Amino acid sequence: MSDPDPTPWLEANQRHLVAELARLKGRLRGEADPGVASAAETARSEIPGVPAIDYLADRFGLSAFERDLLLLAAGVEMDSELAALVSAARGEGRRDGVTLGLALSALEGPHWSALTPARPLRRWRLIEVDDSAGLTQGRVRIDERILHFLAGVNHLDGRLRGLTRPAEPSAVMAQEHRAVCAALRTALLGASADEAPLVLLVGDDSLGREDVAAAVAADLGFSLQSLRASDVSAGNAEIEALATLWEREAVLLDCALLLICDDDGLPVPASRLVDQLRCPVFVSAARSQSFGRPALRFVVDKPAPLEQKRLWQGALGDRAARLNGELDGIASQFKLSAREIHTQGSRLAPALAAGGQPALVWNACRTMGRSKLDELAQHIEVAASWDDLVLPEAQKATLRQLAAHVRNRLKVHLEWGFAAKSTRGLGISGLFTGESGTGKTMAAEILARELALDLYRIDLSAVVSKYIGETEKNLRQVFDAADESGAVLLFDEADSLFGKRSEVKDSHDRYANIEVSYLLQRMEAYRGLAILTTNLKTALDTAFQRRLRFVVQFPFPDQAMREAIWRNTFPANAPVAALDYSKLARLNVAGGSIRNIALNAAFAAAELGEPVSMNHLLSAAHHEASKRERPLTEAETRGWE
Repeated sequence: MSDPDPTPWLEANQRHLVAELARLKGRLRGEADPGVASAAETARSEIPGVPAIDYLADRFGLSAFERDLLLLAAGVEMDSELAALVSAARGEGRRDGVTLGLALSALEGPHWSALTPARPLRRWRLIEVDDSAGLTQGRVRIDERILHFLAGVNHLDGRLRGLTRPAEPSAVMAQEHRAVCAALRTALLGASADEAPLVLLVGDDSLGREDVAAAVAADLGFSLQSLRASDVSAGNAEIEALATLWEREAVLLDCALLLICDDDGLPVPASRLVDQLRCPVFVSAARSQSFGRPALRFVVDKPAPLEQKRLWQGALGDRAARLNGELDGIASQFKLSAREIHTQGSRLAPALAAGGQPALVWNACRTMGRSKLDELAQHIEVAASWDDLVLPEAQKATLRQLAAHVRNRLKVHLEWGFAAKSTRGLGISGLFTGESGTGKTMAAEILARELALDLYRIDLSAVVSKYIGETEKNLRQVFDAADESGAVLLFDEADSLFGKRSEVKDSHDRYANIEVSYLLQRMEAYRGLAILTTNLKTALDTAFQRRLRFVVQFPFPDQAMREAIWRNTFPANAPVAALDYSKLARLNVAGGSIRNIALNAAFAAAELGEPVSMNHLLSAAHHEASKRERPLTEAETRGWE
């Protein structure tokens, strides 16, 4: 209940309340003064709106007796003269306030049912009854929230302030979300007036879902309070009390509730709360939920790349021109909500105007997505460059082509229309195959550095679960978090997780195949770059290989390649003594082992205060061979000493 200018209403409501309490004083004195009743009517007519007591009586369905009983309970808290009259009416110096017995004897139109649990005064907890002395003699006390409301102070119940927070309409919204708002408003206006609306908003844009709910609620004349579903207590009594308190607030504040689900969905206590509520409720969840009553379902996903580009242009204004066309890459690589873009754009615009580099925006987007992924995967600091990678030219060309696909997705998929032809297979993914140490992880690092993206290695031991459904849940969390930041995902030794789908012989085979199928779907939908590495290409399901856009074979290095790797291994500042790279190249090991040998030799030389020599490398090579349980041949190390 509100008024555009609350001051006249507050003053008039106060006069009306004083007149109503004067009328009750007259009844307690046994006086029938028509002038007092007339004063109350006059005060009511002067109010620019509805008096607080009449609003309560109308919205909660109070009888005339219940209305006066509520006023009497309020009066003993507000008016010392009325409190004294109540004490005198009870006799024997009693000062413990209003009772039902007193009200039945003093007020007009009394009925015993006024304090039954089903009647509004107790159903909506407008009053509390201490029935330790019996129902008729127990004290009737007005609820503090209702007392303040009668006085014209209308704020959220203090018992809910720790649970809920206001959800205000956003200053900016994506065009597709405005279309959702329009469709939702139409659906709500056309819904039956007898059924309280329940709206389910699903999709990957949690902030967008909140913005849609706030915008629709405001258009329909409601304020909106949000509550985390995980904060709903599990006990039946707590759920019932919360439902009652909230439904009362919905009436007092013309307020709707937004219930926000975590990634795990709607917990059972929150679901039971929704089923009990008979007031406007929005439920925000990443995926569909089921309820015990009908719900309107709308999808709110993060804006598409072209819309994200438009939002960035709006947020940056004239400063967008300083990005030199890089908005295409930003819009296609990062998946942000409209509110996030507006916030970041407003924050970065002054720096761009002062001459800041375009990379400011790109790096800000990278940073935003790191917090979620850091909890799910291992962040790899990238340092390798193309010069460090020793591969045949054909493989290097494929890797550069992969990077070009990532950079030009927005242009090819959307501006040129390839995405309109088919939404399948738009994800960019690569399979790197080859023996351990042949450069697969280094290539992933180089691509991440080339694209100015973060690289995350997925910990397979944390992803794979023996429990049905857990592996898909873990993969979903990884991809959802990565979608926001556009990070490069590296599934190292992927054959251990994504092996060939087996013939279905039992339920475990069936669920294992479901996990594989789920991964295929997510990789095809992932906006970033996903890289799988395996030592054994044949261990991967052929369906994976068909759906992977790039397959790069990392060959075991021949002698010429090994010599190139040896020459690139030692940094410019490392002291070396007459190394014979052609002899070193005879050692039949991959690049990873070469780097281990060089590093171990460097530590040995540093300890002795000497430059790295062939002797140090020989000792380190024998140590590396012992790890692999394959002794070095004399042909491999001849002439090293």
